[in-house]
Amino acid sequence: MSEADEEVLDAEADLIAEEGEVPAEIRDRLALALDVDDIVAARRLAVDLEPFFGTLKVGLELFTGAGPDAVSGFAAAGFDVFCDLKLHDIPTTVGRAARVVGSLGARWLTVHTQGGDEMLRAAVEGVAAGAEGVGLEPPGILGVTVLTSDASADRADLESRTALAAEAGCAGIICAATDLEATAPWADRLVRVVPGTRLPGGETHDQARVTTPREAIEGGADLLVVGRAVTAADEPILAAAELVGHLLD
Repeated sequence: MSEADEEVLDAEADLIAEEGEVPAEIRDRLALALDVDDIVAARRLAVDLEPFFGTLKVGLELFTGAGPDAVSGFAAAGFDVFCDLKLHDIPTTVGRAARVVGSLGARWLTVHTQGGDEMLRAAVEGVAAGAEGVGLEPPGILGVTVLTSDASADRADLESRTALAAEAGCAGIICAATDLEATAPWADRLVRVVPGTRLPGGETHDQARVTTPREAIEGGADLLVVGRAVTAADEPILAAAELVGHLLD
């Protein structure tokens, strides 16, 4: 990137980062993946990038490193928290784990649809019971359909898992942007969350099926999960500003 381009991005970042400069319809559709194992680093990212992202994703790495406090702490600070644990076990175990997450104030919790109907229903009932016990709204269960790192996805499997998520009472699904067309018949019943998007020219890392954020939004994505494209950048705030600028163009 030339010095002139950097100056333009610096000015754009300063403008967008000012309070109110990121339109709510953009910010509310962006989730920041805090894929670190250090809660201090996670908090720093959350604070620095709060103007751009309406949701924080606490994944297995941070949950393992910092424990449930990583979820409850961000929720208490006013963030929508996407608890990305991808639960997959016997229904009783998943139901009990979901009950704990439901009591933490999370907005979303992920569960593998491969676990089947009984397991998904246990997750839905578990988060509801956990949230009710502390007077909170229950998190929405998001069914993981096909991982974005899986290059051998089968459309029939995708469609059957999406239908299963809807029937089991899930609030939404996780799917690749390239799967939005196939899951469109359930768009009125399920929130569709898309990870793995990259800005034009960006590295795909370990993601096999990626598109740009704008293509994902235009394809019907309700929530975009953005991680390394911003958090691994030399200047995360500039990268976030570039992302928002891309969506506003």
